[in-house]
Amino acid sequence: MSPSLESNALTFSDIVKQLRITFETFTDPRSGKNSRYTMTDAALSAFSVFFMQSPSFLDFQRTMQETQGKNNAQTLFGVFQIPTDNHIRTLLDAVKPEAVYPLFDFIVDGFQHAGVIDAFRTADHRLLLALDGVQYFSSQKIHGSCCSTKTHSNGKVSYSHTAVTPVLVKPGDDKVIPLAPEFITPQDGSEKQDCELNASLRWLESKGDRYAALGTTVLGDDLYCHEPFCRTLLNKAFEFILVCKPDSHKTLYQWVDDLDRHGAVRTVVCKRWTGKRHELDSYRYVNALPLRDADDALLVNWCELTTRTDDGQVLYRNAFACSWAINDANVMSVVASGRARWKIENENNNTLKTKGYHFEHNFGHGKQFLSSVLATLILLAYLVHTLLDLMDGKFRLLKQKLPSRQRLFDDMKALTTYLCFDSWEHLLDFMLEGWSHTQKNQAAQPTKSEFG
Repeated sequence: MSPSLESNALTFSDIVKQLRITFETFTDPRSGKNSRYTMTDAALSAFSVFFMQSPSFLDFQRTMQETQGKNNAQTLFGVFQIPTDNHIRTLLDAVKPEAVYPLFDFIVDGFQHAGVIDAFRTADHRLLLALDGVQYFSSQKIHGSCCSTKTHSNGKVSYSHTAVTPVLVKPGDDKVIPLAPEFITPQDGSEKQDCELNASLRWLESKGDRYAALGTTVLGDDLYCHEPFCRTLLNKAFEFILVCKPDSHKTLYQWVDDLDRHGAVRTVVCKRWTGKRHELDSYRYVNALPLRDADDALLVNWCELTTRTDDGQVLYRNAFACSWAINDANVMSVVASGRARWKIENENNNTLKTKGYHFEHNFGHGKQFLSSVLATLILLAYLVHTLLDLMDGKFRLLKQKLPSRQRLFDDMKALTTYLCFDSWEHLLDFMLEGWSHTQKNQAAQPTKSEFG
């Protein structure tokens, strides 16, 4: 990230201030005198747990408050009084996840102002937005009105929560920008189960305009590659590059086969050296194919990549339908953009499940919205970490110097268990200074050769 971008960067202090402003708008479900803890403190406390990636963070801060008269929940996150875990769950159960969404908009606006969004564009100026659903809760016992249900062949019923978690991605970049989610949940007035596609359509309706205005191309798997959804994207001023499988698009592939027999399918071949072997990339493409068998079918442009070894072994094959006109000069870029869809699986869903966020852990189900609002706060914590990685030079420097991301958060957990820091800057400065002293001490230790 360039110094000019950092000069316009949001700071952790900016984020905490905006957290408080947003959380103060939460509707308080309580009545009477049971109001020791505020809604703001409950939400800030929950967010602090996910941000610090420490389920025990609040327990340690309660102990620190008793022994030192201050604590890191207060100094870092602005919590006035730390509620009990049960109080947090009770208070947040009545909060709809939509109440948290303005924070995602605030951070994306900050990214735009600092130039991060433009830096996320591809070489041909595409901004890529990937859609996918991810399950974050499943049980055969715990359930509520917001659960989706599935009856198994043995008659047992499982209850689950799933969300569409859109992200901005860029080919070759190991970071993604998570956006506000849309939850797959029973809809008022509908007898049918909600589904990923319907949730994505709701997301486009409620949040799509701001991203369409940025010149955005939507990525998705084969589920999204059908005419009604594609037409919705075009009507919303989006472009699209969607996985297109032969089994679900038989008419389109009949056209491909017919045109191929007549030599009308263009092919571009590229040979690459991977460092170990040569691989051959064969790109095929053709424009203006019907997406379904009808005279008024939507016409899409189709491309395919097949990667083989020198001896002909197929290593990879995938195909895409898109709204971008394809030619010899851009087919490789179109395919690279389409393949970036996998980043929502790897850099987003997998990170949420395996890199300290515990997205699938049941932090609390509740009777109304608790499970979904906690999932939203986890996504928000991930977004704030991404912001710090892009905009906070000290945070990024620590990530570079320490051996792993897990080590960074383990060190933060350990330090904030025993020491109270006046601010986020104080914590980072302390860690950087400690790392510097450790390096100097290690460098000063005599080696075996110095003893002859």
